[in-house]
Amino acid sequence: MKNNRIYIAGHKGMVGSAIWRLLEAKGYSKLIGMTRQDLDLRNQAQVNAFFESEKPAIVIDAAARVGGILANNNYPYQFLMENMQIQNNLIEAAHQNNVEKFIFLGSSCIYPKLAPQPLKEEYLLTSSLEPTNEWYAIAKIAGVKACEAIRKQYGKDFVSLMPTNLYGTHDNFDLQTSHVLPAMMRKFHVAKVMGNVPVELWGSGSPMREFLFVDDLADAVLFTMENKLNDHLYNVGTGTDVTIKELALLIQKVTGHQGDIIWDSTKPDGTPRKLMDVSKMKEMGWSAKVDLASGIEKTYEWFLKNQNQIKEVRIS
Repeated sequence: MKNNRIYIAGHKGMVGSAIWRLLEAKGYSKLIGMTRQDLDLRNQAQVNAFFESEKPAIVIDAAARVGGILANNNYPYQFLMENMQIQNNLIEAAHQNNVEKFIFLGSSCIYPKLAPQPLKEEYLLTSSLEPTNEWYAIAKIAGVKACEAIRKQYGKDFVSLMPTNLYGTHDNFDLQTSHVLPAMMRKFHVAKVMGNVPVELWGSGSPMREFLFVDDLADAVLFTMENKLNDHLYNVGTGTDVTIKELALLIQKVTGHQGDIIWDSTKPDGTPRKLMDVSKMKEMGWSAKVDLASGIEKTYEWFLKNQNQIKEVRIS
């Protein structure tokens, strides 16, 4: 398998780069990556031509337009349409070019807003989605179903992995488009540098969230690549969660911020709780390894080394 040509779509992003680093470290030498400038995944003709010329045996789809509540609210059409274009082109090209294995990466937001906790794979499409990110969720659900349909109709090894909230090195720290953990880290760091001024955070701090270090997701992708899984859809997470307030205190401690935290309860909380049931992956033989405190420390170390490449922003 280590001589197989493996295409990692989105190899420059947080997830794709983590997968690339791990596969390279494990001796996979024929990795293929294309920048957005070289290959527009929204363009079907370009994607088809790329697959015909490169002939990858394995495809890992880590390419997506992503962002937090603010970005999803502000750009609903782009989040829906661009994600569908990217995944549809990759899935169809993989199918037409007889790719041996296709790994589709989605998100826990595909599950209903008020689904029972922890979230099981069978809860998909049983109720309505969280409105603040339904555009992205609908696109990802379509990807899951496309992979399931190919698996059912053609017997191909197309698998969907649904990670919980991801964080880690190479994350997006732009406060306008980032997710909760990197946004908090950026705010606490800037507040510390400015003399430990107060940090204002959205919502009440009461929602519960599960966080997975990106290197653990890369490890789950490697496991999926090297093993034939029984089903088409698997949750990937730690199986444990914390309140947003607990997360804030943990990040505040790691960054060394000494000031106050102000919660703006006029801002939306989003889904009250999102904990993944990860028993299916555990039964197959995989589980997460990095605990939250260690992951945050590793992420902050990377942030400190790379902060000069990140645009300055105001705290609130």
